[in-house]
Amino acid sequence: MFVLVLIAVIAGALAQRIAGLGFGLLVSPVLVVLLGPFDGVMIVNLCGATSSLLILSRVWRHVAWKKYFGLALAALAGVLPGAWLASNVPEAPLQICIGVLLLIALLASQRLTRSSWRASGPVPMASLGFSSGLMNAAAGVGGPAITAYAIATRWEQKSFSATLQPYFITTGFTSLLSKYVLSGGHVPALEGWQWLAILAAMIAGIVAGDLLAGRVRPASARRIVTVIAYLGAVATLAKGLVELAAA
Repeated sequence: MFVLVLIAVIAGALAQRIAGLGFGLLVSPVLVVLLGPFDGVMIVNLCGATSSLLILSRVWRHVAWKKYFGLALAALAGVLPGAWLASNVPEAPLQICIGVLLLIALLASQRLTRSSWRASGPVPMASLGFSSGLMNAAAGVGGPAITAYAIATRWEQKSFSATLQPYFITTGFTSLLSKYVLSGGHVPALEGWQWLAILAAMIAGIVAGDLLAGRVRPASARRIVTVIAYLGAVATLAKGLVELAAA
């Protein structure tokens, strides 16, 4: 079963390198099923932030730091309530709500791309940044809300992809620390060799992504991002419905 975890980590790191996001969306469903909801999301937070840290040196010059600080501040405001929800609210209803909100945000944002209107100003940044931080802490899936912001603001793909790396470092480690404190110091029960295997899988996925990144056009990368975001939203909703039905 642990082999499935490693395969998911490689796929997530590969998507993260090519499209800027996708680690949590691809890895979270697998880890939650195999390791449990709380441990699974904690590992997703840790590995997602570490993966972004490894990628950041490759994309540093394309980071839009002004947008990063605005989104990160809004996300940090959502991390603590998200961590509290993860620690205190039944997972199934929480995931259903998150999945529905993600789908609404993505559908609305894509509809905006078919019109001449473009979102701007602090309100979309603050609201979707807050939503991303809350969802990242609660379910390990902060990417779709930021994707909705990128679609609505017509954010250029290369800058968007690069800026997500310091953003996910910030939200991932903050989410991890918040849940560690709120859970009374709980740590996922993995052996030392398993942590090393996960790190090696992340590096393998990033290296594969480096080899493919230059061959993927920006329009194709944006489509990949959007598809990953929809898959993550649907997977989150479906998992919540299945767990609610089984309860």
